[in-house]
Amino acid sequence: MAARGESNVRDETHLVYMIFLHDIRSRMRESTLTERGQISVPAELRKAMQLRPGQRFRWERISEREMRVSLKEDAAPGPLAVLGYARKLRPGRARRTSAWMRELRAGEKAG
Repeated sequence: MAARGESNVRDETHLVYMIFLHDIRSRMRESTLTERGQISVPAELRKAMQLRPGQRFRWERISEREMRVSLKEDAAPGPLAVLGYARKLRPGRARRTSAWMRELRAGEKAG
């Protein structure tokens, strides 16, 4: 027969384990697979992870009943992504190349 102290330790360990399981399960969210093979990401997770329509995901099978879903990283933007960026820095009418060249050449003569 176990001593009274051992029983209390066992009960406390069981209680901590049950609280741990409750915490894990309370953080889990559920979705339903549709006939078309689609799954909705719960709104709470979409907002917390700042997910946007069109983002891509990677699916990895972990076991018979478990899989890992992660965001696929966006490719680095190409050189055309910077077009129009200068307008954000200098609002107003765009200057022509000849105007820029005159300003640069004037600076060379002064120096």
